Amino acid sequence: MTSAAQAPVPHICLVAGEESGDRLGAALMAALRRATGGRVRFSGVGGTHMAEEGVQSPFPLGDLAIIGFAAIVGSLPKLLARIREAADAVIAAKPDVLVIIDSPEFTHRVARRVRAQAPHIPIVDYVCPSVWAWRPGRARAMRAYVDEVLALLPFEPEAMRRLNGPPTTFVGHPLGEQVARLRPDAEGARRRANDPPLLLVLPGSRSGEVRRMAPVFGQTLALTAARAGALDVVVPAVPRLANVVRTAVATWPVPARVVIDPAEKDAAFRGARAALTKSGTSTLELAVAGIPMVAAYQVPLVEELVARLLVKVPSVILANLVLGESIVPEFLQRDCTPANLAGALVPLIGDSAERRRQTEGFARLDGIMEIGSAVPSERAAAVVLRCAAGLNHPARDPVASV
Repeated sequence: MTSAAQAPVPHICLVAGEESGDRLGAALMAALRRATGGRVRFSGVGGTHMAEEGVQSPFPLGDLAIIGFAAIVGSLPKLLARIREAADAVIAAKPDVLVIIDSPEFTHRVARRVRAQAPHIPIVDYVCPSVWAWRPGRARAMRAYVDEVLALLPFEPEAMRRLNGPPTTFVGHPLGEQVARLRPDAEGARRRANDPPLLLVLPGSRSGEVRRMAPVFGQTLALTAARAGALDVVVPAVPRLANVVRTAVATWPVPARVVIDPAEKDAAFRGARAALTKSGTSTLELAVAGIPMVAAYQVPLVEELVARLLVKVPSVILANLVLGESIVPEFLQRDCTPANLAGALVPLIGDSAERRRQTEGFARLDGIMEIGSAVPSERAAAVVLRCAAGLNHPARDPVASV
């Protein structure tokens, strides 16, 4: 019998396409190292976080920082070159399993090339594409090049089953591992109760979003302060967008503190009484932290027209989708006005029915998302190791040429 010490060392290849995937990949790598007692090898494509865990990326992750239809078209030659380069690197590495992480415009094309040229390599997709929201046909198409999907949201396995996608396992959202830093401690609870109320404002994580949302958010703050009194406004920003955010908020009629340091951001979350945010993953982060919020978003007209044709969900707010009801008010496109936003935000600052409805709804998230019952990255690592050992062999559809 082969002992654990003599067992082959699994070689895991991970391919991420943007910063959030890089962080997710790094957490998975750390969990894989714990699960194997350090007997694991890594290769792939990632950023600074995955590099710290041992991945030497063949090119900078910034080459893939593409958002919006026009940007994708303009960057297509470079994107196609990076897809080929990443796929060739995976095939040459001959890993026991390939884990693609989010960013489907990039990672799924890499996966298809790998499946076509090296069909023996199992492929795991970490982060279920939003097939439940738009382009549902992708689920069925994924069966040709994805063997297992690791879902962050609890409703996604059933959605993939309904759409005839690959086998899907709910492993949990990475926010489940971060509740201690987001939820109020004793100091945070005092800050939430004290005046002036701390108001979080999150205009976006990309420069275009910040420039588009900052003006309407600034006007919203002026109306809110006129009705609710003084506000302590905090705007968290990632370092690469610090100057963009500072420039955007400099003209706001209500002063705002831009925080870059992660510890300062965490403290702001723990002490915030309410939030004004663009729609996206930030809504789920705020909900897990128990912070009542108003969400808003605006996109260029052409993207709105495409979204109206393709998007098939009742809400674009992740917190609402997970809870199964519209608890967080959302104001999109022409509804995204300072008057509308301030009208919804002011009641959240005081003791109101609107505030209680959100906090009571958010209290259900632990049960729905299984927060505290398991560690998401460790659940994900267990599935990846099963695939690496050849224990997952679902039927595969023919893969289209790339």
